[in-house]
Amino acid sequence: MASLPDGLPKHHRATASEKLVIGASSLGTVFEWYDFYLYGLLTAIIAAQFLTGLNATTSFILALLIFASGFIVRPFGALVFGHIGDLFGRRYTFIITLLVMGLSTFLVGVLPTYKTAGVAAPILLVVLRMFQGLALGGEYGGAATYVAEHAPEGKRGFYTSWIQITATAGLAMALLIVIAVRSPVTGVGEEAFKAWGWRIPYLASGLFLIVGLWLRLKLHESPVFQKIKDEGTGSKAPLSDAFGKWENLKIVLIAFFGAIAGQAVVWYTGQLYALYFLEKLLKVDGLVANSLVMIALLLGTPFFLVFGTLSDKIGRKPIILGGAALAALTLFPVFHALTEAANPALAHAQATAPVTVTANPAECSSQFDPVGTNKFDTTSCDIVKNALAKAAVNYENVAAPAGTVASITIGNQTILAPDPARLTGDDRKAAIAAFTATVVGSAATPAKPAADGKPAVAAKPAVIGELAKVGYPAKADPARIDKVKVVAILFYLVLMVTMVYGPIAALLVELFPSRIRYSSMSLPYHIGNGWLGGLLPAIGFAIVAANGNIYSGFWYPVIIAAFTVVFGAIFLPETYKRSIDD
Repeated sequence: MASLPDGLPKHHRATASEKLVIGASSLGTVFEWYDFYLYGLLTAIIAAQFLTGLNATTSFILALLIFASGFIVRPFGALVFGHIGDLFGRRYTFIITLLVMGLSTFLVGVLPTYKTAGVAAPILLVVLRMFQGLALGGEYGGAATYVAEHAPEGKRGFYTSWIQITATAGLAMALLIVIAVRSPVTGVGEEAFKAWGWRIPYLASGLFLIVGLWLRLKLHESPVFQKIKDEGTGSKAPLSDAFGKWENLKIVLIAFFGAIAGQAVVWYTGQLYALYFLEKLLKVDGLVANSLVMIALLLGTPFFLVFGTLSDKIGRKPIILGGAALAALTLFPVFHALTEAANPALAHAQATAPVTVTANPAECSSQFDPVGTNKFDTTSCDIVKNALAKAAVNYENVAAPAGTVASITIGNQTILAPDPARLTGDDRKAAIAAFTATVVGSAATPAKPAADGKPAVAAKPAVIGELAKVGYPAKADPARIDKVKVVAILFYLVLMVTMVYGPIAALLVELFPSRIRYSSMSLPYHIGNGWLGGLLPAIGFAIVAANGNIYSGFWYPVIIAAFTVVFGAIFLPETYKRSIDD
């Protein structure tokens, strides 16, 4: 058996020091994922702090797009750091990516908000978010490659599944800290958290950066890379070798369409989109939603190791494609069940008093206004849909001929929208406000005496809207949430995540030769997870805003997961018995 420079046989049983090295690299990666996903947990608060002045639907989607900006640049990070990693080694790349990620996250915690810095605030946020994406683009491929190249033969699935845990562990760590800070018992409380306490988890990343750098500086170069470096067999041009030659590019495309694409949408649906769905569409309190998701993550996380180990015995392909197939078949019924468990009043109202919008489709916009100039008051359809979007109510669309004034039917009650073509100025505003109050309701307002030349304002009583009259709740009732069932559903979603994600690092490492492995696996992984996965929440909510059906966003992951199952079954090779030394 050939030996490595340190005298150890190829793919020997890992020594205690190597296990420590693998653990240290994994922990450093946890910190990077913590930094990256912290924004995702605080999207609604970020929208309020950095995107004020826009309507609620637009600001939330834009906040998701800022979140997605970090994903968009991940492939570029993969190219830059993959190139460095294949030329100069895995260890140095680890240190650089952690430093960039940690500093970018810490700086988010000291950014001025829109109120104090205006449009500069969201611009700075986007810049820092993109630096985070670049860093993460270089992190994952290096971590997976590094650990796999230390792993004993026949245990690469198990060893690299520790790297797969890091993404969920980082998300769970972020959830735990957010919950602790926003809780009135252990932290600053919900109101203060929304005002300024959201900065604390970002500032905590400074401590994690110090710990992570200390760990990374203790790392040694991987034995496989050291071997090819000593023998002079490394690639002189990793990017052109990886993507400029059809022999390797073909494998990149097969890996992307036959595994990564489906893995990406299942991961982001099962973890982040599920959290957004609970909080934004099912109206579950943010602290409660965070807590339920965290419990499911803690229960599901060990299954990364289970499926990683199983893939060493039966192969990577059946587990990854099996998870994608389950997602394609069950996402719709699972999220319907989640609605019934998390907000039974909403589920009952949807079943007994469905909402229908009848309007001329040509007059209906998507309710997405990225520049904040559309008041959604120029057509009767927009007036109706804007009112429903603010209430996050599920509705169906019925097409009407041109010239029809839009109406909304709630159960058996039909309400005609005001026709803006016949109203102007204050009359239009008053009619829209009255319509919105009739549909959604309004809170009571106290009287205001005349002051500073302004006339007195009479008190207004609360208005109970038609939606509330037929049972549509303004918020999910915490006492009626079936927490056990919600956690069980979320656990099932996480279980599918562990199936598609647990074995994929080993699969990607085994697909590509060692001299261009870092670059070859990083780019398709980050295109899939950065673009297809990272954009999923924004795309999903944009689809919901466009047509009103709160479940319609799931068509996006279902179609991609189904395609991956078919493509992967035909073209994806099995790799679990391959050598990775070539």
